Amino acid sequence: MTAMDITIHSSFLPHDDPDAALAFYRDTLGFEVRNDVGYGGMRWITVGPADQPGTSIVLWPTAANPGVTDDERRTIAEMMAKGTYARIILATADLDGTFTRLQASGAEVVQEPTAQPYGIRDCAFRDPAGNEIRINQLG
Repeated sequence: MTAMDITIHSSFLPHDDPDAALAFYRDTLGFEVRNDVGYGGMRWITVGPADQPGTSIVLWPTAANPGVTDDERRTIAEMMAKGTYARIILATADLDGTFTRLQASGAEVVQEPTAQPYGIRDCAFRDPAGNEIRINQLG
């Protein structure tokens, strides 16, 4: 079997406040804004690391999914508030420095830098929508 040429192009994280999401990902994490599209009173914001132009995170409004029932919307909102609906794992060469900068910015700390029993060292924060942002130590 030959390897396929596949890359990660984009990943989706929900938001419930586009301005707060934009401020967190642009100003706190330092990602560049690649797109900011409004439609029907909702906004989709695409961000990503400046040095990785082919990889993006799309911050999308949960109300944009017409196939979700009102009960499901309530469940999603509850899970987002608890931080159990969505997550993304990022990585850095300087976990301690990154943690210190994010903590100083006022980002909600979930876990301080910790050596995990499964072999990685990481920390965790929550974005304004409640999404878990885990950051792994590279190398």
